[in-house]
Amino acid sequence: MESQPGTRTVRFLTDDDFPPLHFAGPDGSPTGFVVELARAVCERLAMSCTVQARRFDTLLDALADRQGDVVAAAIPLTPTLRARFLATRPYFRWPARFVARTDKGLPVPSAAALAEKSVGVVGGSAHAAYLTAFFPKAAAKPFTDLATAEAALRRGEVDYVFADGLNLALWIGGVEAAGCCAFLGGDYLENRYFGEGIGLVTRSDDPVLSRALDDALQRLWDEGKYAELYLRFFPVSPF
Repeated sequence: MESQPGTRTVRFLTDDDFPPLHFAGPDGSPTGFVVELARAVCERLAMSCTVQARRFDTLLDALADRQGDVVAAAIPLTPTLRARFLATRPYFRWPARFVARTDKGLPVPSAAALAEKSVGVVGGSAHAAYLTAFFPKAAAKPFTDLATAEAALRRGEVDYVFADGLNLALWIGGVEAAGCCAFLGGDYLENRYFGEGIGLVTRSDDPVLSRALDDALQRLWDEGKYAELYLRFFPVSPF
């Protein structure tokens, strides 16, 4: 077993190209919700930490090769990942959300309310499957990608779009949407469709560190630090 986390420098690995979760700041250093949460965890545990950005698809291999101690990035928690590594409880989930134009007075989504309403989805996605399963009377309209569906919603060609809440939140708050649209109804978090979310990932031979990270995340939540960081990076909440 490796040494206690407080007695060594803990090396966090991230990616710098996925705002607002992790991206390069003005000075080139990694920042974003995930990175600043990792730094807050270090502070809470009184650990010495470094944060290094690497290409996203190399992060888990770098962790396995002991080039770092923790991966703090938007890598989904899956049974495959858990078979190879340890991970904390999820600190971020991927909510599915409905979005609609604000000038149409459309009803809050429900199985009955969406009957005959057109709903843009990305064809073949988990969101398309969920819509079919739980809103069977909705008129699903598949698009090749989310940007095309969002543009169709802005032009009023579909009544709603149902997709990943994080990407929709960035669009709603951005220039492309031009203030046209807003979330309607609540979030959908079914693991079977949308996954567990993301957590801090460590090697399987480092259980002491993993438990310490989990404990620190819980304390940050209880103390309000999590909410403070969340509001800094998500002016439009995906939840």
